[in-house]
Order: sequence, then structure tokens, then C-alpha cells
Amino acid sequence: MKVKKYSATNLPEAMKLVRADLGSGAVILNTREVQVGGFLGFFTKKNVEVFAGLDQDVEYGTARKAAIPDQKPPPAEKPQNLELTQEIRQLKKMVQTLGNQNKERNELPELIEQWRSYLIEQEVDASLIEELIDVMNKKFESFDHEEAEKYDWNKWLTDWLSARMKKSDFGGFQYETKFLNLIGPTGVGKTTTIAKIGAKAVLKDGKKVAFITTDTYRIAAIEQLKTYAEILNIPCEIAYTADDFRKAKEKFANYDLVLVDSAGRNFLNRFYVEELQSIVNFDKDMKNYLVLSLTSKYKDMETIYNQFNSLPIDKVIFTKRDETTTFGSIVNLAIIHGVSLGYITNGQNVPDDMYEADAEDIIRNFLKEKRND
Repeated sequence: MKVKKYSATNLPEAMKLVRADLGSGAVILNTREVQVGGFLGFFTKKNVEVFAGLDQDVEYGTARKAAIPDQKPPPAEKPQNLELTQEIRQLKKMVQTLGNQNKERNELPELIEQWRSYLIEQEVDASLIEELIDVMNKKFESFDHEEAEKYDWNKWLTDWLSARMKKSDFGGFQYETKFLNLIGPTGVGKTTTIAKIGAKAVLKDGKKVAFITTDTYRIAAIEQLKTYAEILNIPCEIAYTADDFRKAKEKFANYDLVLVDSAGRNFLNRFYVEELQSIVNFDKDMKNYLVLSLTSKYKDMETIYNQFNSLPIDKVIFTKRDETTTFGSIVNLAIIHGVSLGYITNGQNVPDDMYEADAEDIIRNFLKEKRND
């Protein structure tokens, strides 16, 4: 596909030209200021040039090079030591698990083996499974056979998990700061989640709310947030640069809550986290909630969480609860990493399909399939 260039007096005008020509599916590849007009170098004026294409036809990195052949390539990316460490750790866990299974397979009672299988199906981390099964088996051995079969193992596991989760770290935003920034990978439902939090603040809590979006990569994302803003009758500002973001914060200084929608990218690449930091000022007046989808693999969630840890992350929101029956990833992050949990969303309806995270509710959903059995 041929990358197209658009010129205008300022960035918002250039964006209008892109939207009119390519539609809401356009992808912004690069922007730059240029000097135009004048005579012999005098009386020139600044214009903005925007290079854009359609997302389904062009990859971001490739198109960027094609549009600006004279631009210096980015420095070679350092090896992802974090990912390598995680791969090694996962491999060690697999070896340990297989060794334990081979050693204990014939020794563990059938009831304990059934619980092990269930924990594996729920995608609980291997190290956590071994710890839990070891404690459960010792409890089992303290009974005779008849007592063990009648014992309420669901309640025992509920109590064990509850003791490991920090209940004080569960719950939604309490207006402790003015700014709430939602970050996370593409496709997890950040914009819809922002609308849900904003609608709750306006309709249920009576707060004065505004939106800021830094997601200028996709025009469709801007249009979606603007639509929500119009429905809720609240203002929405677009921040293309760090200076735009600063001005938007100043404009909404008297508001109770300002919700920030950050660009959704492939955050397995550290470059995009650094790009986000260059636009958004992560100061003490801002809370940062990481949005993750429950339909994602736990290993990917863990990697993304570690990538964002430098921001830092105050709480995690899990989306798409209605699209899965496995909840081991929530248990893993809450227990192994001590992650604080804010909200869980379970549908597209704004603002209804969202509730504050609660340890007992998470455990109840986690054990639901086992109770059904």
C-alpha cells in the first residue's frame, strides 16, 4: 500500500484531513513540523506534515521507514533479559512439576490428584500448585479415610486462598487523586472501561468528570471516547504531545476526576512503555491502573505487568470475565506478585458490566466449576 502525506497548519487540522480521506481505520505513522513559503529564507511559516496509512494494509514499523527513508533507524534493541529470565524460570517450574508428579503420582490419594488436575485446568502457576497440594495432602493425612471423604475441601481451599490474598488491596477508585490513567495492551477494552468508570462517577457519585486521550495512533479510538463523552455530557481533550497533555491537565484543574485513555500497543516491546512515559507525566497526583484481559495467557499477563512496573502500577483491572471460565491468572497475580486488584468487567454495557474486585467473589468464581462437578 502507498503511504500518504497530509499537510495542514496544525496537527488537529491534519488529523481531520486523514480522517476524511482514509476513515476511522487510519493509522498515524509519523508527524513532523516543516517550514513552507517565504522568499530566500524569509517570511516562512510552520506547517505540520502527517504520514498515514490503513492498518490492515501496512505494518507500523515498515510503513514508518517507507514514509521517511532519510530518518535514522532506531538503535538496536537490547536483549530482553526480563523475558529470558522468565523463560528460564518457567522451564525450571516445568521440570520441578514433572519431577514431583513422577515421584508422587502413585503416592497421592485420588481426591488430592483430582484437586491437582482442577488447579492445572484453572491455569494456576505450577509453583503455587505444588505448594497448595503439599499443604492439602498433609491435611488429608491427618484424617482417616472416611473423615477425609466427608471433609469440606472447598471451604478449606477458600480459607487457604483468602489467607494468602491481601484483602485490603482490593477495591475500586476512591477519588484519592484527581487523575486516573488506564494503560495496557491493545484489545483489552481500555476505552470501554474508562467509559464505565466515568459513567459511575457522573451518574452514581455525582462527580465532575473529564476525559483525556493520548491514543492518537488510532483515529477510531479517539472517536469512540468522544462518543462516550458526548453521551455523558463531559469534555474530552486529545493530547498529541507532552505539552498538549500538560495543557489539558491545567484546563481540567477544577474537575473531580480526569480519566486518561493511553494508547494500546504491543507492550511486550519496552519501546512503547518509554514512549508512553514521554507523553504522560506520572506524578503523585495520578493513579495508574493496568488493564488486562482474562482471555489472555497468564505468562503474557505476567510479562506485561513486569514491563509496566516502572511507572508504577497502583492496581489492575481484569476485563472479559464473561468470556472465560478460568480464573487462575487472577489468583497467580494476587498471591505470587501481590498485585492490587481494582475492578473486574463482565460485558460491554456501560456502566453496568463492571464491579469492584473482591477476594471472596474471585475465590467463589475460581471454585465454581469444581463445585459443579
